[in-house]
Amino acid sequence: MDLNKSAPNDVSIDWSKTPLVPAVAQEYYTGEVLMLAYVNEEALNLTLSKGYAHYFSRSRNAIWLKGETSGNLQKIREVRIDCDDDALLYIVEQQGNACHTGELSCFYRKISG
Repeated sequence: MDLNKSAPNDVSIDWSKTPLVPAVAQEYYTGEVLMLAYVNEEALNLTLSKGYAHYFSRSRNAIWLKGETSGNLQKIREVRIDCDDDALLYIVEQQGNACHTGELSCFYRKISG
């Protein structure tokens, strides 16, 4: 499987049907999954043009630059789109921790059972 295929520059997300798509952030150097957030068209365009991860906060109803207040920025190395054009993968160089709890990843807890 070739993971290096390029999508056309005109990403085919149908923003009128899906105004928010999930975006998973993955650490470039380790492959660790850091977090899941949501992206609208403007946040994706900011991410691609600025080179740092931007997301859409559903609770604040606003775009936010990851790390703007904490300093824990996510420098974009790659942005990938899934085969259905409805989910994104941000491959990032994480500066500091990704999780607001102080953990590197938001996925630090295991469910037992």
